[in-house]
Amino acid sequence: MKDIGSKEGSGLGRISAWIRNGVASLLALLTLVAMAGCGSADSNLVTLDFFQFKFEAADQFKAMVAQFEKENPDIRVNINNSADAQTDLRTRLVKNRVPDVITFNGDISFGMFAASGVFHDFTDDPLVKELNPGMVSIARNLVQTKDPSAKRLYGLPFAGNASGYIYNKTLWRKAGVDPDNPPRTWSEFTAVMDRFKDQGIEPVQGTLSDSWTAQAPLASLAGTLVPESRYRDLLAGKTDFKTLWTQPARREVELFSHSTGDKGVTYQQGTQNMAKGKVAILPLGTYAIPQIRMINPDVDLGFAQMPANDSPSRQILTAGDDVMLTMGATTKHPKEAMRLIRYLMRPRQLRTYAKAQTAFTPTRKVEAGDPALNGVLPFFQQNRLADFCDHYIPSSINIGGYLQTMVTKGDVDGFIGSMQNEWDKVQARNFQ
Repeated sequence: MKDIGSKEGSGLGRISAWIRNGVASLLALLTLVAMAGCGSADSNLVTLDFFQFKFEAADQFKAMVAQFEKENPDIRVNINNSADAQTDLRTRLVKNRVPDVITFNGDISFGMFAASGVFHDFTDDPLVKELNPGMVSIARNLVQTKDPSAKRLYGLPFAGNASGYIYNKTLWRKAGVDPDNPPRTWSEFTAVMDRFKDQGIEPVQGTLSDSWTAQAPLASLAGTLVPESRYRDLLAGKTDFKTLWTQPARREVELFSHSTGDKGVTYQQGTQNMAKGKVAILPLGTYAIPQIRMINPDVDLGFAQMPANDSPSRQILTAGDDVMLTMGATTKHPKEAMRLIRYLMRPRQLRTYAKAQTAFTPTRKVEAGDPALNGVLPFFQQNRLADFCDHYIPSSINIGGYLQTMVTKGDVDGFIGSMQNEWDKVQARNFQ
């Protein structure tokens, strides 16, 4: 009897084996196709190196970048938050590792980097027409060069700040001073401080234990008293500190002479005193407001320009480009880097950042991130702005320490002499 089942089983086995082999081959082919697709997707994914200097804004930038990546799935952004931006960026430049996108403080260090040609030139970018002319001018003047034609725009102002004084509106009302109409001249300003003293209110809080805070009043006063063009003359050796800073320095000494309490408290203690209603005026910049509100969210604050002479129409607000946004001049991904920059420069992003950081937007119609700042908006609208005077001074010069000594001893001549001596040393090493 034939083993029919055996023959049939043998045939079916061969068919089954053929099917199994076919399926396996098909699966292998599909896997290869899938892998090839993934490889293609990975090869199209661009990763940007984002150098971010502002520690207190790290979470803000992280959130904005996350949303950018959702809208741009072909781009990934590695944020590198730096605790020492000047040193870290210089190190990277030496190693030829220029970041694709960069935030940096608008100070003399930015200007020195810009002059070396490591940043992209935004001068003719259409975005510039949408920005506040005064803030753009400040950015251009930062470029450390003796050639005016070389002062181009090597970064976009992303957020602004200002120097003047913070004041407690409740105490002003208590003393019979209108907080919505702060003094417009130096004489009015000193008269108001005398009134506070007569009312038993501490007029002005010094925070000289932290020497850097002494730079704020000088910057506020010099903005009006010293035209920015004079710093070009200083760099060219055509003028000196005695000519430029004697009057602002004397004004600062006079300012703190109105203090009836301890001028040598720390920055932290000074902001606490303002938050708790113990002092009428804190002569610091807008950057101190978040610290005050952290202590007392309900404190009624104002912020004003510090008048430096007796001509209301000649008052200038000292303001700065607190955050500059730029791109590496040699980035391998210029299109993708510019997409990130244009995203960050959208009005919505600028407003959100300004509100979170108590800053000013750089838009043509400047907006304030905190109601306390509204009083100085006309200065932005009228382009009555000057950069911080210490932005023209190399960071190697201990200007804060010299000012601390000046205010403590009342020695203006000593301060001027120290500044000139240190400046001359720097210029002797400068081969520009």
